Amino acid sequence: MQKIEIHSLNVGKPQDVQFGKKEITTGIHKKPVSEPVLLSTLNFTGDGQGDLVNHGGKDKAVCVYQFEHYSYWEKELGKQLQPGAFGENLTLQGLTEDEVCIGDSFQIGEAIVQVSQPRQPCFKLSLIHERKDMPLLVQNTGYTGYYFRVLKEGIVSPSDELVHVSRPTLAITVTEANRLMYHDKDDLDGIRPLLKLEELSESWRKTFLKRLDGIEAVANEN
Repeated sequence: MQKIEIHSLNVGKPQDVQFGKKEITTGIHKKPVSEPVLLSTLNFTGDGQGDLVNHGGKDKAVCVYQFEHYSYWEKELGKQLQPGAFGENLTLQGLTEDEVCIGDSFQIGEAIVQVSQPRQPCFKLSLIHERKDMPLLVQNTGYTGYYFRVLKEGIVSPSDELVHVSRPTLAITVTEANRLMYHDKDDLDGIRPLLKLEELSESWRKTFLKRLDGIEAVANEN
């Protein structure tokens, strides 16, 4: 596996902002830090989420986005982007969605993290980039990023590299998981292996189990 570097380590506390006619609380605004920080099972010190129903928790302790995608979005959006532009905690150089698998584990500083699911683009990306279609654009490109759960807490420095520790015997990429979630929703031959992965997040597991039950119910009716 190629060298994986932290381009930027970003944190931010929730804040109240105006979104259309509503005021919402969001932690999507992240700023780079230059000093080492503690990574716990829930987040980096100094970080937080405004919507704890759809964000955060142990399966989504760290949001990851790839620096490789920034040039595409700068061209698409017509502006220069700063680190953390997608609300990510780690802007990584290396380890794109088609290279990393659900359940991959990495040493990062003192901590050990594990890929739990792709990131699901939400409307708050529209807030940052002033594009109503931003979540759909991210979804359709496949440049979603992904989440880490924390297997071992520890201090992480912005200068640390990620070292690959392990991969499940059943290797399913984040790109493949995105395909099944958003594009080929009735692909039972793809969904069933994904559900065998113990490392898949609970929320994605519930979504796929519900979908599988629905597909099989329709098939039985016919």
